[in-house]
Amino acid sequence: YFGKERAVAIEAVECASRVCQAVFKRLVTEETLTKKDKSPVTVADFGAQAVVNLILEKHFPDDPIVGEEDSKDLQGEEGRVLREKVVDLVNTVTEQPLSSDEILRSIDRGQYAGGPKGSHWTLDPIDGTKGFLRGEQFAVCLALIVDGKVRVGVLGCPNLPYELDKPDGERGVLMVAVEGQGAFQRRLHGGGRADEVPIHASKVADTKDATFCESVEAAHTSHGDSANIAKLLNITRPSVRMDSQCKYAAVARGDADIYLRLPQKAAYEEKIWDHAAGNIIIHESGGRVTDVNGKPLDFSIGRTLSANKGVIAANANIFDTVIDAVQTTLAGKF
Repeated sequence: YFGKERAVAIEAVECASRVCQAVFKRLVTEETLTKKDKSPVTVADFGAQAVVNLILEKHFPDDPIVGEEDSKDLQGEEGRVLREKVVDLVNTVTEQPLSSDEILRSIDRGQYAGGPKGSHWTLDPIDGTKGFLRGEQFAVCLALIVDGKVRVGVLGCPNLPYELDKPDGERGVLMVAVEGQGAFQRRLHGGGRADEVPIHASKVADTKDATFCESVEAAHTSHGDSANIAKLLNITRPSVRMDSQCKYAAVARGDADIYLRLPQKAAYEEKIWDHAAGNIIIHESGGRVTDVNGKPLDFSIGRTLSANKGVIAANANIFDTVIDAVQTTLAGKF
């Protein structure tokens, strides 16, 4: 059941993760950080999307892709310098050199509109831009959606400690889940499927013993509302703050108990590539995910979660209590 899709998705995420790590080593410098220059992450974004799309096209040529990027900023003379960097980068990981036209075409395979029927992939080539530039948490996120439901999800987390309580230890985690088969963790560039171990959401039964996992960036969630929710839940432990879908990974393996992505603006629509892989990994680890109104995330509509507001993930034991506190805090706002 989705065995080939699982294997190909892992291959694609591992390859894209190597691309991102290579960009960080080559292009992220003290100067780019001082100037707040985002060109390294731009190169990595395009390169990672091209690599993943090439691998998916090789194995599943008829499957469309909902990707975050398109090639317009790489076109023409204005895009020449950036385009050349992306082409050079992609050709370090391909079996045979590809032309710039081939690479741009691959990037643009990510323009599918999504929808409720058939199979399509959704990709975030680098989730957590600022985390990437800081050398902290970012993720390569890939998921397969079939008839509007996420069936396969893979997260590549190059900087995530293999054990969170050993931050100076081994880094690089890949998480994978297939509908009905559980969630697993392995080393990102490790021993393959033999290296996989099951992961499980925590069993914390009282919210006073729970820990939040939140975004580093205030723009991604309302930290003020989170503080009010924490008070209602009698949570006093410091939050685990990290960028990207690594937060889903943290809850899925029990490093944290609750992930809140609270809406900032009523009109904002979450993108499906920001949540699809994390959503199935949480479910298959024994956790639960809904929006702030308790509705399941609906991946059948298109490129956004337009039927949902915000995201709440938690272990199953405390989920209902958490959602009650969220709704009390947000009453009348959304």
